[in-house]
Amino acid sequence: MVSILTRGQKRARIGWQGEVHDAFEDEGRLRLYDGRFPDPAACTWLPPLASTPVPRTIFALGLNYADHASELAFQPPKEPLVFLKGVNSLIGHKAKTRRPAGVTHMHYECELGVVIGQTARQVSRDDALKVVAGYTVANDYAIRDYLENYYRPNLRVKSRDTCTPIGPWLVDREAIADPMSLALSTCVNGKTTQSGNTRDMIFDIGFLIEYLSAFMTLSPGDLILTGTPQGLADVRGGDEVVCAIEGIGELVNQIEEDEHATGSSPEAGRFQHD
Repeated sequence: MVSILTRGQKRARIGWQGEVHDAFEDEGRLRLYDGRFPDPAACTWLPPLASTPVPRTIFALGLNYADHASELAFQPPKEPLVFLKGVNSLIGHKAKTRRPAGVTHMHYECELGVVIGQTARQVSRDDALKVVAGYTVANDYAIRDYLENYYRPNLRVKSRDTCTPIGPWLVDREAIADPMSLALSTCVNGKTTQSGNTRDMIFDIGFLIEYLSAFMTLSPGDLILTGTPQGLADVRGGDEVVCAIEGIGELVNQIEEDEHATGSSPEAGRFQHD
């Protein structure tokens, strides 16, 4: 029986044998709090927000890497370009993201996800990381066909069902010595297409938490998606997209064409908001 979890662990949330479980990595194996070791292949991986099944608020950053702004022919922003996303967009590791029928360009965005761990209001930049529970990998897909402009992404671009895989792990804050010095990359069908480092963010995590908490209360489970570097490419049905962040893990996701999609599996749907 597991009585205490040490700090610095990788935590997960899974559906297994008809129930939702909080789990963690134990010497490379997936382990439940009661000591059992489920087969990862037999699990439905859910967004790894163990304390709250879904966040209260999802914040996302536009153009938070200068090289990404450049590839889209925009000047880097002078202040954070923040928008909100619907919780319906979240899916877990190894789930499928639907590509809408008839669109011409849909791209991935590998991002560091920051999960808030406590209620926070008017937090200083120096103290900002103290309110963080941990970090996860996110893939914030965008469909360019629906984009009105890059400063104000509309709902069809960023809040579509299945368009934001996160996971597989939530890594405790204590395990990441410097979240502003992590390599991140994306591979499509085994080929690296995107590579960057969190040190290249225009607005770092501390700044973002100070900025947001200055005018609104942040709550446990809130999720901040911190933007993506350059290297975007179109993805289509059948593609496997792997987003990786140093020290946090690899998030695997498959693309499914809408005309052939039936949505998430019945099992995944049952677990999604438990």
